[in-house]
Amino acid sequence: MKIRSITVFCETGYPVNRLLMERLGSFSDHARKLFEGEGFEVQSLRLATPPFGQFVAPIDLPHAAQRYGIEAHGDGFEYISLGPAGSDPEEWAVIPKALRRNGRIFLSGSLTTQEGELDLANAARCAETIVELSKLEPDGFANLRFCALANVPPCTPFFPAAYALRERPAFALALQSADLALDCFRQAQSLQEAQQCLIDKVNANAAKLEAVAEKMEKIYGYTFKGLDFTLAPHPDQAASIGSALEALGLPAFGPHGSLFASTFLTSSLQQAQYRKVGFNGLMLPVLEDSTLALRAAEGSLSVTDLLMFSAVCGAGLDVIPLPGDTTPEEIYPILLDLGALALRLNKPLTARLMPIPGKKAGDPTSFNFGYFANSSVMALRSQKLSGLMSGSERIKLPRLDTQG
Repeated sequence: MKIRSITVFCETGYPVNRLLMERLGSFSDHARKLFEGEGFEVQSLRLATPPFGQFVAPIDLPHAAQRYGIEAHGDGFEYISLGPAGSDPEEWAVIPKALRRNGRIFLSGSLTTQEGELDLANAARCAETIVELSKLEPDGFANLRFCALANVPPCTPFFPAAYALRERPAFALALQSADLALDCFRQAQSLQEAQQCLIDKVNANAAKLEAVAEKMEKIYGYTFKGLDFTLAPHPDQAASIGSALEALGLPAFGPHGSLFASTFLTSSLQQAQYRKVGFNGLMLPVLEDSTLALRAAEGSLSVTDLLMFSAVCGAGLDVIPLPGDTTPEEIYPILLDLGALALRLNKPLTARLMPIPGKKAGDPTSFNFGYFANSSVMALRSQKLSGLMSGSERIKLPRLDTQG
């Protein structure tokens, strides 16, 4: 298990408040050393601001992204999230320009409102943004740094979903812990034993992490929001969540039985006792997991499957390779489905979709990136919507548990 990110949440303004940024950098460096002293590898330090529209005019976002990328990195932050676009069309329009300015910047866009509404206009804007971003780089890689948010709370430490509240500085940990599930499930003699092993491992690691985090909270006065034990994988086979799920008895992840396995793993994790923030579920990023990448290439795992699993597990649709000629009109229905699941089930979900220029369904991907396992472009069963579903309304979709 590793700490993927110590994520700090704070508004440092624009122009950047240099003194505050330096203090945040000192805090993060100190935190890294303390966690490493307890035996945890820290992969990155990250900074997340409130939604950029709260402190930057849309016209200034590209320059702000460039400055944040330079100044925050100078204080030790590898990556910076400037939060989601809201309902202002101008905020969406400048996202590609901002992401082009600096490769350390992440952005997102909200599909849902704080009032529990699905914003159809924002879903359309998001679909258009994804397609435009796919053209910035030859392999569509810019979409790695953008996602759609549906019902995602502030202070979620995983990128690109992370954004802050306008309050005193806070921090949380995003954890790469798929190996815990893999180790438990391979050794167990029963489902009950597998479940208890995972709960015990998570609890033991969480106790050590919380002790360090609470110490930092007392020293600096920054609010410790909690741990996101979402079982994030890595392309190494030893850290594959797909392999962990298959270790339960699946011949391959994707066909029938996979929904049960996903539910079992997520419900096991949720029984662990620690300060929770963010997703705390099952993450199924196709291009970040060697087994998931293989199953997608074989055709065992589809986009529809992944959307169905999102109903019971975790973070939504993550790093999904799509045909390069995918249109905004074909992406829009996927975002509506994702938003509907998030609101009805009252859970946070995201979509990070990656149309790859020049590729069609079934073509192999060819990313040269250490955090990706190459796969094949996944087919998309989606068509343009019309009529009432193609409007620009905000529509309430009340939670299932609020129905009579």
